[in-house]
Amino acid sequence: MSSAAPQSPSAINAFSSNKTAVGELFQAALHTAFPALVNAEPPFAIEVEKPKNPEHGHFAVNSALQLAKRLGKKPREIAEAIVAALPKSALIAGTPDIAGPGFINIRLSQEAETRVVKAIESGAEKFGTSNVGAGQKTLVEFVSANPTGPLHVGHGRAAAIGDTLSRLLASQGYAVSREFYYNDAGAQINNLALSVQFRCRELGGLNATFPEDGYRGEYIIDIARRYREENPADANADNLDQVRQFAVAALRHEQDLDLKAFDVSFDNYFLESSLYKDGLVEKTVAALSQSGHTFEDGGALWLRTTTFGDDKDRVMRKSDGSYTYFVPDIAYHLTKWERGYRRAINEQGADHHSTITRVRAGLQALQVGIPPGWPEYVLHQMVTVMRQGEEVKLSKRAGSYVTLRDLVDEVGCDAARYFLVARKADSQLVFDIDLARSQSNDNPVYYIQYAHARVCSVLRQLIERGLSWDRDNGFNELSRLNTEHEQALMLELSRYPELIEMAAQNLEPHLLAQYLRDLAYALHTWYNAHQFIVADVNLRDARLALALATRQVLANGLGLLGVSAPESM
Repeated sequence: MSSAAPQSPSAINAFSSNKTAVGELFQAALHTAFPALVNAEPPFAIEVEKPKNPEHGHFAVNSALQLAKRLGKKPREIAEAIVAALPKSALIAGTPDIAGPGFINIRLSQEAETRVVKAIESGAEKFGTSNVGAGQKTLVEFVSANPTGPLHVGHGRAAAIGDTLSRLLASQGYAVSREFYYNDAGAQINNLALSVQFRCRELGGLNATFPEDGYRGEYIIDIARRYREENPADANADNLDQVRQFAVAALRHEQDLDLKAFDVSFDNYFLESSLYKDGLVEKTVAALSQSGHTFEDGGALWLRTTTFGDDKDRVMRKSDGSYTYFVPDIAYHLTKWERGYRRAINEQGADHHSTITRVRAGLQALQVGIPPGWPEYVLHQMVTVMRQGEEVKLSKRAGSYVTLRDLVDEVGCDAARYFLVARKADSQLVFDIDLARSQSNDNPVYYIQYAHARVCSVLRQLIERGLSWDRDNGFNELSRLNTEHEQALMLELSRYPELIEMAAQNLEPHLLAQYLRDLAYALHTWYNAHQFIVADVNLRDARLALALATRQVLANGLGLLGVSAPESM
């Protein structure tokens, strides 16, 4: 599925979070109070934080303490100068307090708190999007599983992270393409063919020896049975090339179906075999040799990767003439650069960590203008699946691991996607099947989706009572939203644009998953403490405006995760 072209500036919601807006005010005040900092090196940026104690205000700035040594002044003196230089703004209520040695505590005005409600209604599904990416061509490669078996839960984590990253980056104005790299060449594919060949002969009643590194899952028997049915003239699989092509095609098709069930699609599929067929591996090796960064030793061709930060030089072409596994990776990534992707992101398992340095070294050695940190990598750790407190290790069909399809069948696509993206990629993940299936507040997916459904329920109740929501009146009466629960909810809503920009820029989709849980908590807390459909029309319309804004942001965020936003549960 191709990402939409970057939106025009007029289509981008330009809401600036209260945190960002306050930071800009204080940065201006800092430069007014201390002009020497305007062009100082290193530059100093105001940091706005959320106080641990809500009684201290909405935000806090501790820059005065950080600048004391640099400016040679007491922190409190610096804080007083910054506060005195603050530009007039409707965002801040009164004069910020200076506490302790120089902490500045800020309280937002009623207008600042409520402006997010109007911004969400105006932006709707585009609220939080931006044009930060400026249409930069960006390639996100993920899953890239060998076509030797069904996708496992590790591939599922790659799919959830990679697809969410693609959605996040597209929301920030990047021109995103999704790519799947099929490793359809090499020893593992030959072992696949030999495994199917053995099963074909076994089904035919012939004696055969199972290959030493063969694949034992029941899916191999299924493929062998289909091969015999569709190729009766070669029922015993004597034509190994034909068996290889059949098995790869069958497993590619199965993986495609698994990904479709997981609501993941790709713009392009790139075959490793094409690198050999089109001569790109040989062309890349020749270019590396011409660059002067290779040498021969012991009958093998080596790449001097130590020149580019590797701990030792690496063999490219072995003495038997075959290439080591990272050589086609260099050729493949060169095609990404030649296709115009100046930003390329690879989402892979942590076991690929050792290839990063040598692939980047090879790309540097080509001397074609590729920058040192290209491509970017997001590496995910393993997934442990648990049921009733015990680890689930095997799938009957795969024989040695839990498949992605098993997981989706057990818990559904929504829960699988959320759980697989909810923790930082470099953290190991424990997937609790019982929790993912539960309809309780302990299940974060249920908890978030229920928050969305609750607002929809309120709207249905409104209609059942013969009432309606007056949008304009609701916006005119936003000043009525003055309880601590409403203020907390509006503060959470105002974080959303900054949050998804940060998640996209830092390649950390788990930040969005965690944010949605916080937002759901704020909504549920408010819902449990106050009535929405009250007799006071003005208060009712204002509360419904806030509820609808929350529903919109929940839907937007769930959409970026690839999770549905149900209207009833």
